[in-house]
Order: sequence, then structure tokens, then C-alpha cells
Amino acid sequence: MQRIISSSALVFAGALLLSGCATGGTGASASADSCEVVRVEVRDISNGAQNSILTVSDPAELEAYLDRLSERVDALDEQAADDSALATALDGLQEKLDDASDWAETLPTAAEIEAGTEIDADAQSQQTADIQAAAVKVTEVCTAE
Repeated sequence: MQRIISSSALVFAGALLLSGCATGGTGASASADSCEVVRVEVRDISNGAQNSILTVSDPAELEAYLDRLSERVDALDEQAADDSALATALDGLQEKLDDASDWAETLPTAAEIEAGTEIDADAQSQQTADIQAAAVKVTEVCTAE
């Protein structure tokens, strides 16, 4: 009888822990924590993309890096599948990263850049602004929840 009670207590404690109740929280705080993870990850993705675009010296490396960032957004999007507003905002960020990757394909080669060929500063600024705006949208959606 003691084993059944102990097992039941462990199962109940595990359920409370997963729901956030064991720490005095609610399901809403678990959702808020999840959103905080998304916000931090999106901030890191956005900052990394913008810094890489602004300091590009090898377009092939930039394109590969943006593709890796895009994969990170895909992973977040899979986790957010139950939240359509967040999934839509993440899709917007994904689209801007894809656009930046396409833009990177049009850049002069690393050798041309090293030789002095300049990158269109307006296009470069537009790429970073678009990524920033998409990241802000994700943050706004998370904050609204």
C-alpha cells in the first residue's frame, strides 16, 4: 500500500512540475517562459544576421550563415505550431532571412570585395532593417500573450 501511495505522489508531483504549479506558477507562466525563450533566440538570430550582413567579407560564408539561422527559426516555428500568431510572425522572420540569403547570392565575390568592390549600402541597410522589423514583430506577438 505504501508503494502505491509513493508512486502516486511521484506521478502527481511530476504533473505539477510540468504544469508550473510546483514553483508557484500557473500554466500562463510556463507559456511566458516559453515566449521568453523564443524572444531571446529571435534576438540572437536577428543580431547575428544583421552583424553578418553589415560586416560581410565573403558572400558565400554569409549565405551559409543565414541558412543556419533560418534552420534555427524553423526549429522555433515547429515549437510554436500551436500558437498561430507566433508561427506567422516567425514565418515573417524566416522570409526575411531567406530574402537576405538571396541578396547575398548577388554580392560580389570575396576576392572582388577584397579588391575594393563596394557593396550597395542602401541594399545592405534594407536587409538589416527588414530582419529587425520581423524580429520586433515576433517580440510584439510574444509580449501580447
